[in-house]
Order: sequence, then structure tokens, then C-alpha cells
Amino acid sequence: MPNATAMILAAGRGQRMRPLTDTCPKPLLQVGGRALMAWHVRALAAGGFTDLLINTAWLGEQIEPAMAPLARELHARIRYSHEGHDFGDALETAGGIARALPFLADVFWVVAGDVFVPDFDFGRAAYDRFAASDHLAHLYMVPNPAHNRGGDFGLSEQGMALNLPAGHAGRLYTFSTIAIYKRGFFASLPEGNPQGRKAALAPLLRAAMDLGRVSGEVYAGPWTDVGTPERLAELNGV
Repeated sequence: MPNATAMILAAGRGQRMRPLTDTCPKPLLQVGGRALMAWHVRALAAGGFTDLLINTAWLGEQIEPAMAPLARELHARIRYSHEGHDFGDALETAGGIARALPFLADVFWVVAGDVFVPDFDFGRAAYDRFAASDHLAHLYMVPNPAHNRGGDFGLSEQGMALNLPAGHAGRLYTFSTIAIYKRGFFASLPEGNPQGRKAALAPLLRAAMDLGRVSGEVYAGPWTDVGTPERLAELNGV
């Protein structure tokens, strides 16, 4: 299989979504009759990205059979990184990406399987533009939702993501989880993460921002971090 040009993060436990996630992995919860992560698979395929990788842990054995019919329908090729099977637990975001890195292309999209962003365009132009730049990551940020009023990162007028402290006078935005990365961004972690080291993404992002290697932009379309049963019910009009 060709190396994947997109990775969907689907390994988390989804504690705040309990009891729904006691029997169903969070990315398979449905909005509008479709699994959350299926929205991403369709959007990526529409953008021409059909070589995908999905990481799993909690109830991960449900994900591959659930995605198989959609992969056939879209002629998509999906690899899996089964962190739960290999290490007993999820490796956190950066650790999971490092684990999958041998099977990822030099440039690749990443999106969390538990956000709902129905109109996002995983476009080839944005991918190619980033690939031609000297940046290591390009982040899509959103206006701060009620559950994250303080935001995560700043954004300069020149389109560079900024490592600003909480409460900074400059405006901070919320990281949507959608980004494009180059393999070099994860150079500080062992490729393939053979020991199953857990590693968070935010410290790597902040370090790269301090070096001026992370660009960004604001996405103004509909976006929801489906983090609670109430948010899921609201999306489904319940």
C-alpha cells in the first residue's frame, strides 16, 4: 500500500462521553446517521486523499469492520495502527503519530476522529502549498467555544502560529485538531515508537512555534468538539 497522506486519530477512551463510550468507541458515535470518523473519511476522499491510516485503542476491534464498507465504497485504502493491541493503551497524540510514522507520507493530514466539521475542505491546494513551504506544521484554528474560552494558540498577521500564555493580551484561538504535518516535525520521537512511549502533541507544537516553524489559519465553518453526550445530542437535534 502507498504511504498514507492522512491520519485519523481514533484511540482515545472518551471518558467524558460515558456511558455512550462504554460499548462504542467515540469516533463511531453517529451524527446525522453517520459515524463521526466517517465524515472525515468522505471529506478526505473528496479532496483526493484515499490512502489513510487510523490508530485505535479503546474498543479498537470495532473500528476496522465498521470502516470496511465505506473504504470499499470510496475506493480508499486504510491502514490501522492498533495501539491497544500492541501496548495495552493509547499512546497519546504525538506518541500515536510517531508509532504510525513508518506508514505515513512525507506530508500528511491529521484530524481527530471525534470532532464534527462537516464542511471542511481537505484540499490538495492547501496540502501542496504547505508541502512547498519550510514550515513543519500548519494548524487550523477555530473561534473559542464555550468550553475553551481561553483558547490554545495565537496567530500572527503573517499567518504564523504563536505560543502565547493563557491570559495573554493577544487573541488566542482553539486548535481544531486538523493540521498538516511533515515527518520532520516528529524528529524528536523515535520513528515507529517501538517502545510505545506516550507523548503529548502540545509541547512539540509549542517548541516548533518558538522556532517559527508552525503556520496557521482560522477556520470559520461549523466545528464541534463532540466531547459530551449533550453536545452529541445537540448535533442530532435531540
